[in-house]
Amino acid sequence: MDKEERSDRDLLRAGRRGENEALEALIERYQRPLYTFLLRMVGPSHADDLFQETWRRALHAMPRFDDRNLLGWLFRIARNLAVDRARREGRWVPLDDGVREMTWRAPDPSPDRAMANRELEEKIRAAVARLPPEQREVFLMRMEGQLPFQEIADIQGVSINTALARMQYALQKLRKALAEYWPATEGERT
Repeated sequence: MDKEERSDRDLLRAGRRGENEALEALIERYQRPLYTFLLRMVGPSHADDLFQETWRRALHAMPRFDDRNLLGWLFRIARNLAVDRARREGRWVPLDDGVREMTWRAPDPSPDRAMANRELEEKIRAAVARLPPEQREVFLMRMEGQLPFQEIADIQGVSINTALARMQYALQKLRKALAEYWPATEGERT
């Protein structure tokens, strides 16, 4: 069976038996959503370190992991590391303009469309960076990790209604910040 076809549970079991290829497959499978989450939460200067620390802790605790949702568990570890780092520094690090790893563009656009997409991408990136940390976490866990809201709520230690409200507030703020790109529907016009 190809490593892409193997389930997380199979890869975890193989990793516990010492099969490094299985662990490498898991890291590769979840690299993009996990790294992008950290990049958006703490910025490029700390994302690499926290990504490595997340996996170090996950691998250390893997024998005790109960095989539920691996990505959710990784997000929980990463979030806790980001929160701990923010507490030590007393703030969230704002994302700088040098962040280029995450894209929201359609593939192979025309040159004019590519330029418009880059502009929109920069505006989205800046708007997400300005969200309060709790709202940014929910938004990124949902958009990058595609985690269910109940799992996001569990990770943040809040009720599902709080997680849903944080997502709603985040979307409202993003909609307002990106109003020129987000046409209002009839019910939204005032």
